[in-house]
Amino acid sequence: MTRDRKIQWGKVISKTLLVLFGLIFVSPFVWMFFSALKPSNEVLSSGTALFGSEVRWDNFEKAFSTIPFGQILVNTFVYATLGCLIVVVVSVLNAYAFARLEFRGRGTLFSIFIATLVLPAEVLVVPLFLGADMFSAVDSYAMIILPFAFGAFGTFMLRQFLLSLPGDYEEAARIDGAGQLKILRHVIVPLLRGPIAVVAAFAFIDYWNSFLWPLIIINSQDKAPLQLGLSRFSGEHGTDWGPLMAAAAISVLASLVIVVAMQKQLAKGINLGGFGGR
Repeated sequence: MTRDRKIQWGKVISKTLLVLFGLIFVSPFVWMFFSALKPSNEVLSSGTALFGSEVRWDNFEKAFSTIPFGQILVNTFVYATLGCLIVVVVSVLNAYAFARLEFRGRGTLFSIFIATLVLPAEVLVVPLFLGADMFSAVDSYAMIILPFAFGAFGTFMLRQFLLSLPGDYEEAARIDGAGQLKILRHVIVPLLRGPIAVVAAFAFIDYWNSFLWPLIIINSQDKAPLQLGLSRFSGEHGTDWGPLMAAAAISVLASLVIVVAMQKQLAKGINLGGFGGR
């Protein structure tokens, strides 16, 4: 009985802590949503109070009229979708090469490739900008997507999962006459659905929330992504906090929808692909 009580108390404490940390994590988003319904001059002056003197639903309308917020959302969705597709394709190809193909220097090359994960984005923006300027690609759609589409995170995750899989499936396909590309497409990719979902979700969210690189590479207002567009609510005469909070609340929805819709795949992919393998 004593042991059972300890187990029960442990479950109660763990669940209580999970709820507590969940509330702490969600509270800034709750405050942001309610701030979107306040008059602009009360967003900061009201402190942590959730409600202002009146409910201003028109802040959401002003978010689209103050700046071309609709165009900015479309731009960001296109950037995030295309970037996500490129990241997935590149990660699958790289992971398959590092996990299954035999070539000289594979281990050394993979170690160098993984070492790039320790480099912060701030270190890369200057050489990337100089390279874009050399090829006259500054202020182009491609330069928002391509520079960070070849990172090592997706490759590492998918490779770890591939290393945990037996090669029996591939050997059977190879005996039937399948080539490398056919094996990759019809055997490997179906087995990688969970980890691919994780890589795709993380890539989409990274592009959706990107700010520093678009700030440096983009000059035209009609090409601005979401996070760069949000900065336009601040001008010479101050910040229009009500519409800004409304726009920020809308921008969070994409990440929230992805996480909620794919939570099972994300959990399974992380458990199997991110920290499994050898």
